[in-house]
Amino acid sequence: MNHTSQAFVTAATGGRPPNYERIEEEYEVAELGAPHRSASVRTTVINVPREVSVPDHVVWSLFNTLFMNFCCLGFTAYAYSVKSRDRQMAGDVTGAQAYASTAKCLNISFLVLSILMVITTMVAVVIIALNTHRLQTG
Repeated sequence: MNHTSQAFVTAATGGRPPNYERIEEEYEVAELGAPHRSASVRTTVINVPREVSVPDHVVWSLFNTLFMNFCCLGFTAYAYSVKSRDRQMAGDVTGAQAYASTAKCLNISFLVLSILMVITTMVAVVIIALNTHRLQTG
Protein backbone atom coordinates (compact mmCIF):
# COMPACT_ATOMS: atom_id res chain seq x y z
CA MET A 1 0.00 0.00 0.00
CA ASN A 2 1.41 3.37 -1.00
CA HIS A 3 1.21 6.07 1.66
CA THR A 4 2.59 8.96 -0.32
CA SER A 5 0.47 12.07 -0.40
CA GLN A 6 -0.67 13.54 -3.68
CA ALA A 7 -1.86 17.06 -4.34
CA PHE A 8 -5.10 17.16 -6.26
CA VAL A 9 -5.24 19.97 -8.75
CA THR A 10 -8.71 20.98 -9.85
CA ALA A 11 -10.06 23.78 -11.98
CA ALA A 12 -11.73 25.38 -8.91
CA THR A 13 -8.37 26.07 -7.27
CA GLY A 14 -6.89 27.62 -10.38
CA GLY A 15 -4.35 24.89 -10.97
CA ARG A 16 -2.81 25.27 -7.52
CA PRO A 17 -2.98 22.68 -4.77
CA PRO A 18 -5.62 23.47 -2.12
CA ASN A 19 -4.46 25.56 0.82
CA TYR A 20 -4.80 23.54 3.98
CA GLU A 21 -4.41 25.61 7.09
CA ARG A 22 -2.64 24.07 9.99
CA ILE A 23 -4.68 23.68 13.15
CA GLU A 24 -2.40 24.77 15.94
CA GLU A 25 -4.11 22.89 18.77
CA GLU A 26 -3.82 19.53 17.08
CA TYR A 27 -0.20 19.68 15.97
CA GLU A 28 1.49 21.82 18.57
CA VAL A 29 3.59 19.91 21.06
CA ALA A 30 3.55 21.28 24.57
CA GLU A 31 6.97 22.09 25.92
CA LEU A 32 8.00 22.02 29.52
CA GLY A 33 7.89 25.36 31.20
CA ALA A 34 5.50 28.29 31.14
CA PRO A 35 2.68 28.33 28.60
CA HIS A 36 3.27 30.39 25.45
CA ARG A 37 -0.12 31.99 25.40
CA SER A 38 -2.57 33.07 28.05
CA ALA A 39 -5.56 30.86 27.34
CA SER A 40 -8.02 29.69 29.92
CA VAL A 41 -7.20 26.26 31.22
CA ARG A 42 -9.98 23.72 31.19
CA THR A 43 -10.10 21.30 34.07
CA THR A 44 -12.22 18.26 34.67
CA VAL A 45 -12.98 17.09 38.18
CA ILE A 46 -13.70 13.40 38.62
CA ASN A 47 -15.15 12.43 41.95
CA VAL A 48 -13.96 8.95 42.84
CA PRO A 49 -15.99 7.48 45.70
CA ARG A 50 -13.92 6.26 48.56
CA GLU A 51 -13.90 2.58 49.14
CA VAL A 52 -16.61 1.70 51.60
CA SER A 53 -15.16 -0.07 54.59
CA VAL A 54 -17.41 -2.73 56.06
CA PRO A 55 -16.39 -3.99 59.51
CA ASP A 56 -16.29 -7.77 59.19
CA HIS A 57 -15.81 -8.59 62.92
CA VAL A 58 -13.25 -11.34 62.20
CA VAL A 59 -11.20 -10.71 65.33
CA TRP A 60 -14.26 -10.69 67.59
CA SER A 61 -15.55 -13.88 65.97
CA LEU A 62 -12.16 -15.57 66.27
CA PHE A 63 -12.02 -14.66 69.97
CA ASN A 64 -15.51 -16.08 70.47
CA THR A 65 -14.51 -19.25 68.60
CA LEU A 66 -11.39 -19.83 70.69
CA PHE A 67 -12.90 -19.05 74.10
CA MET A 68 -15.94 -21.02 75.32
CA ASN A 69 -17.66 -21.25 71.85
CA PHE A 70 -21.12 -21.57 73.39
CA CYS A 71 -23.40 -23.64 71.07
CA CYS A 72 -20.91 -23.13 68.21
CA LEU A 73 -22.06 -19.51 67.87
CA GLY A 74 -18.45 -18.33 67.76
CA PHE A 75 -17.57 -20.65 64.88
CA THR A 76 -20.71 -19.69 62.96
CA ALA A 77 -19.97 -16.00 63.50
CA TYR A 78 -16.40 -16.60 62.29
CA ALA A 79 -17.73 -18.26 59.11
CA TYR A 80 -20.00 -15.29 58.40
CA SER A 81 -17.13 -12.88 59.11
CA VAL A 82 -14.93 -14.64 56.56
CA LYS A 83 -17.79 -14.58 54.03
CA SER A 84 -18.15 -10.85 54.67
CA ARG A 85 -14.45 -10.30 54.04
CA ASP A 86 -14.63 -12.34 50.83
CA ARG A 87 -17.61 -10.35 49.57
CA GLN A 88 -15.81 -7.10 50.36
CA MET A 89 -12.73 -8.23 48.41
CA ALA A 90 -14.97 -9.15 45.49
CA GLY A 91 -16.48 -5.64 45.52
CA ASP A 92 -19.96 -6.68 46.67
CA VAL A 93 -20.55 -4.12 49.42
CA THR A 94 -24.20 -5.07 49.96
CA GLY A 95 -23.38 -8.76 50.42
CA ALA A 96 -20.48 -7.88 52.72
CA GLN A 97 -22.77 -5.73 54.87
CA ALA A 98 -25.36 -8.52 55.09
CA TYR A 99 -22.80 -11.13 56.19
CA ALA A 100 -21.17 -8.66 58.61
CA SER A 101 -24.56 -7.88 60.16
CA THR A 102 -25.24 -11.59 60.67
CA ALA A 103 -21.78 -12.09 62.21
CA LYS A 104 -22.35 -9.14 64.54
CA CYS A 105 -25.72 -10.51 65.70
CA LEU A 106 -24.18 -13.93 66.34
CA ASN A 107 -21.29 -12.37 68.27
CA ILE A 108 -23.69 -10.33 70.41
CA SER A 109 -25.80 -13.45 71.07
CA PHE A 110 -22.65 -15.32 72.05
CA LEU A 111 -21.61 -12.50 74.38
CA VAL A 112 -25.00 -12.34 76.11
CA LEU A 113 -25.22 -16.13 76.53
CA SER A 114 -21.64 -16.30 77.80
CA ILE A 115 -22.25 -13.56 80.37
CA LEU A 116 -25.43 -15.32 81.50
CA MET A 117 -23.55 -18.63 81.74
CA VAL A 118 -20.75 -17.05 83.81
CA ILE A 119 -23.26 -15.38 86.15
CA THR A 120 -25.25 -18.63 86.49
CA THR A 121 -22.07 -20.56 87.26
CA MET A 122 -21.01 -18.00 89.90
CA VAL A 123 -24.45 -18.06 91.55
CA ALA A 124 -24.45 -21.88 91.54
CA VAL A 125 -20.98 -21.98 93.13
CA VAL A 126 -22.03 -19.50 95.85
CA ILE A 127 -25.23 -21.46 96.59
CA ILE A 128 -23.34 -24.76 96.76
CA ALA A 129 -20.70 -23.20 99.02
CA LEU A 130 -23.35 -21.76 101.36
CA ASN A 131 -25.22 -25.08 101.52
CA THR A 132 -22.00 -26.96 102.20
CA HIS A 133 -21.07 -24.51 104.96
CA ARG A 134 -24.58 -24.73 106.46
CA LEU A 135 -24.47 -28.55 106.48
CA GLN A 136 -21.05 -28.59 108.14
CA THR A 137 -22.02 -26.13 110.92
CA GLY A 138 -25.54 -27.22 111.45
